[in-house]
Amino acid sequence: MADRIELTGLKVYAHHGVLPHETQHGQAFTLDIVCWLDFADAARDDDLAKTVNYAELAQLAHDIATGTPRQLVETVATEIADTALNTYAALHAVEVTVHKPHAPIPLVFDDVAVVARRSRKNLRR
Repeated sequence: MADRIELTGLKVYAHHGVLPHETQHGQAFTLDIVCWLDFADAARDDDLAKTVNYAELAQLAHDIATGTPRQLVETVATEIADTALNTYAALHAVEVTVHKPHAPIPLVFDDVAVVARRSRKNLRR
């Protein structure tokens, strides 16, 4: 069984979307990241180098999410998940949720979210 590190509610302002006003004006997004790993050695040795530095992970996700505008938030979630898995050798798997609460849907709703889950066994190289 793997341990977990969860980073929830990371707020970013970005310009993702299919519609012109989304890419021109941007909107708020929220990111959640769940990392599965075994951090027993890190805990035993009290050694940050043996786990995932969640401050660095937050910055990585922020930089990707606020970087190149994408039409699909699926692309953003996938890029964050793939980059995290390639960056942190300790990760067994990672799940990235991108929330788009102001999606252009002409109905009353709370949130739209996409989830990308990647693991070592299905890592694309």
